[in-house]
Amino acid sequence: MTGEPTTHDTENTSVPADAAADTGGIGGTGGDRASDGGRPHPGARLRPGTAVTPLRAGLHLRGRRGSLTLEGSTAVPVVWGLLEEPLRTGGLAGFRDGLEPGSAARAATDTLLDRLADHDLLLPAPPAAPQPHPDPAVARWIDATAAHPDAAAALLATARAEVLASDPNSPTATAAVRALTAGGVPVTLTPDPNLPPDRILLTVRGTGPDRAVAAGRGGATGYVTAPGSTAQARADAAALEARLTHAADSTVDFAAEPQHRRIPGTFAALLAGAAAHRLLCAAARLPDPATEADDPRLLPGIPAVLLADARPARADHHSWLGPDRIDTDRHVRLEPPTGLAEALRRIAALGEHRCGPLPAPLPGDLPQLPVPLATCTTPAAGHATLRTLTGGGLRLDLARLELFCRAAELLLGETTFTVGADPGHARGRALRRTAARRLAAAHDRPLPDAAHWSGHPQLRHWWTTLTGRLAVPARLEVHRAAPHAHAYRAVVRRILHEPGPGCGSGPLLGEAVEATPGDAAAFAALAAVTAVTAVRTAAAAMPGGAPPPPSGGAAAPLAAAGVPTAAWEDPGWTGGWLADLAGREEALQDTLHRLYGAGPTTTPPAPAPAPAPERDPGLAGLLRSFGFTVLHTPEEAR
Repeated sequence: MTGEPTTHDTENTSVPADAAADTGGIGGTGGDRASDGGRPHPGARLRPGTAVTPLRAGLHLRGRRGSLTLEGSTAVPVVWGLLEEPLRTGGLAGFRDGLEPGSAARAATDTLLDRLADHDLLLPAPPAAPQPHPDPAVARWIDATAAHPDAAAALLATARAEVLASDPNSPTATAAVRALTAGGVPVTLTPDPNLPPDRILLTVRGTGPDRAVAAGRGGATGYVTAPGSTAQARADAAALEARLTHAADSTVDFAAEPQHRRIPGTFAALLAGAAAHRLLCAAARLPDPATEADDPRLLPGIPAVLLADARPARADHHSWLGPDRIDTDRHVRLEPPTGLAEALRRIAALGEHRCGPLPAPLPGDLPQLPVPLATCTTPAAGHATLRTLTGGGLRLDLARLELFCRAAELLLGETTFTVGADPGHARGRALRRTAARRLAAAHDRPLPDAAHWSGHPQLRHWWTTLTGRLAVPARLEVHRAAPHAHAYRAVVRRILHEPGPGCGSGPLLGEAVEATPGDAAAFAALAAVTAVTAVRTAAAAMPGGAPPPPSGGAAAPLAAAGVPTAAWEDPGWTGGWLADLAGREEALQDTLHRLYGAGPTTTPPAPAPAPAPERDPGLAGLLRSFGFTVLHTPEEAR
């Protein structure tokens, strides 16, 4: 069979029309399956729960662990009609014995079985039997889920579970006991007066290291922690409840609040069942339920918590790390994102509105013309007062990235740290900030010939938007950082009076530091358009009238990574300009580093994974765990 996998682990495979008459008709080779170690055992069975949909000239199979589509020949449904019953009943060996070795039917059957095995839709015979008479429902679940059913069943046979709750008769505790019992594991119900009323703790022993999960609620949102040690589950539960309660208090609906004082019985049962499911999977070393849906929002390597709401009813998993990282698998540090889309996935995880520690920059109801805008609200470091940040960019995704970094810096200490999606992005932002501050205080800087940069297409667009569409009287200045240096600072200021004697420049609207005068002028004009648009929409973007430090093209390498640029995309197109900026970024950073001395330094690295707990590593440590870079950029004496 030929073809390539498509989305959702589904393979579309074409089959020639003469499949029934040719030994290569369904693309496989003949041979005796029993003697081929790379093929399933002759007694292989179809995984329980596998659904089959016949097609006009093919077949579609859907299982818990994979799916497969075979297309191209009317012979495929015919072969399946003969093969399905032996596969479901365990009679495959006898069925194959009845086929002539080397025949077209034998080759077609073997090739189809190969494809089923490739997509994990087959399991070896005999069925998992950890006990003389296992619960048939548990056996079917293991067979449908486990890569090695016998091993998983043996682990569950030795497992012993315990449910701890402040009130053993609460609906959540009793539902957890029922769910674990239905999973074939003996359960002990133990009162624990130290637990909050709505929290339960589930533990399992006898299958290796003790594992535990906690379930409960904060506000109106229920949760189930990721499997871990008992101490880790307790710490995660306490942190989640505090975070969820804070999120609920900040968005409280007073009319609906009395309805959420108690967890509804059905909701408690579902929450307890989800907790039991995660614990049973951990005990049997099965894939965690959070990984089964292939949710693109989840970050590989970061534990996931289940969050559930009763009204409206919904539940989904979210990547989350708590402040107390006791288990070694919590001492994680992702590699920096390889592109802008991956960085935004991580921003979404850190900014999840219920459990995320950082605000999520979103467009909200802000206008997206003449410049894309995003906004978020965050407290400053050491202050409870909320501050609204608004930022813009060439595109909304770039605006969201820039605003997230600014919000993180505000929480860390705005003049002390610089945050970036990767080391290059953070270094570019920090060096531009330093260069802008130094150049603002410098005198007698070289002025480049305006004829060399005034025709930049991006500059023409943003300058026309500022002075024409927004009708802002403004003045643009461009200076070279040093003779022969490929680094320029551009500033846009509002003109307070009409040109002529006594005219003067007003407050700074935007500035930029880039490798060419045209790039610097364009980014300064873009920053000015952002500032004016944000103020006119009452977005409170610039407290005190000061624009944020320039970042310009620091994110260009991320935005251009893996994105093909058409030959006709010149700098007048956003994609073409970003590609050009990405090509100049490394040389610009080297120039700025040479001109302004030692660059920023990374914060001390997180300790390597070790048994010792990492208590509250702080926001900088959390950002590093998610692959972001935090640079130490202490404020200079002025």
